[in-house]
Amino acid sequence: MSDDRWLVLGLGNPGDQYSNTRHNIGQMVINYLAISTKFSAHKSKTTIADIRVAGHPVVLAKSNGFMNESGAPTKALADFYKVTPANLIVIHDELDIAFGEIKLKQGGGDAGHNGLKSITQHFAGPNYFRVRMGIGRPDGPQDPGDYVLKPFSSNEKKELEDFISKGAEAVEKLIEKGLEATQLEFH
Repeated sequence: MSDDRWLVLGLGNPGDQYSNTRHNIGQMVINYLAISTKFSAHKSKTTIADIRVAGHPVVLAKSNGFMNESGAPTKALADFYKVTPANLIVIHDELDIAFGEIKLKQGGGDAGHNGLKSITQHFAGPNYFRVRMGIGRPDGPQDPGDYVLKPFSSNEKKELEDFISKGAEAVEKLIEKGLEATQLEFH
C-alpha cells in the first residue's frame, strides 16, 4: 500500500442549471468515482470525498465556484494535502475530441479552456495530468461558449453513462499504471 496521495479534480460550474451540461462532464466523473462515498465541504471552497485506488489515497474534488475560478481552490486543496502537480489529475470537457472519446496527457496548453487556464496560473505551470473527455464541437454557427453550457443531446444521453464510466476507469488506470500504459488503452 502506498501513501502517495492523489488529487482528482472534476471541472464544472455550480448550480442545478449547469449540472447536466457538457461543461460539467468532469464533475459527473467525480460523482461516479465517489458513488459509495459521501462528499463533505472543505475550507478550500471545494467539496471533497476520499477513496482509495490501487492502494493510493485519493481526494476527489469539485470546486464550489465557477470554472474560470478553479485554480485558487484547487491550489489551496493541493497545498492542504501536500499534493504536487505530479499527482494532480484534472478531468474536463474537450471540444477538439469527438463525443465519447477520451484522451490523456500531462502538461500542454489550455486550448482556451478557462478552467485549465486558471489551474495552470495558480500552479505556475501546466505540468499536471488531464483526462480530456470529448464533447465534440457544435454543428453550424453555434458559439462554443454557449454549446458547452447546454445539456447533452438525446443521442449523447444514451451513451453518457458508459462515457462517464469510461472516464472513471481512465482515472483509476492512470493512478494504477501511469500515463503511457493508460494512453495505450484509451487512445
